[in-house]
Amino acid sequence: MKLFNNQQEEKIMHAINMAENRTSGEIRVCIEKKCPHEAIAQAVRRFSELDMHKTALKNGVLIYLAIEDHKFAIIGDEGINKKVPENFWEETKNIMADLFKKEQFAEGLIAGIHRAGKQLKTFFPRSDDDINELPNEVVYF
Repeated sequence: MKLFNNQQEEKIMHAINMAENRTSGEIRVCIEKKCPHEAIAQAVRRFSELDMHKTALKNGVLIYLAIEDHKFAIIGDEGINKKVPENFWEETKNIMADLFKKEQFAEGLIAGIHRAGKQLKTFFPRSDDDINELPNEVVYF
């Protein structure tokens, strides 16, 4: 089950790389066909399964998308959640949803990645000795 062609997937990974080049934060995209629970609950589950809670500064961000159920969520670990404005994730989700409604899924993900990356850069700027703690490819379940 692939939602994106190779070119779209490259653009998504490029957006993740660009965002992470400016921050110590980690951004991942997780996609599956069906979401058996609420999107946020499933995103929390996948966040844990992908070891995103193990980043040094607790600054991981997961964008979760269930294709067939038309559900998605964007969540951050406690480090970033303490820093972003209260309505940040909801505003980001709304921007993404507008693009998803036009069936512009790659563009919607990239918009979410860019917004998350800006916040991560602000609160968790990249240090000279920063290492990429998590892979940047799109994860399919």
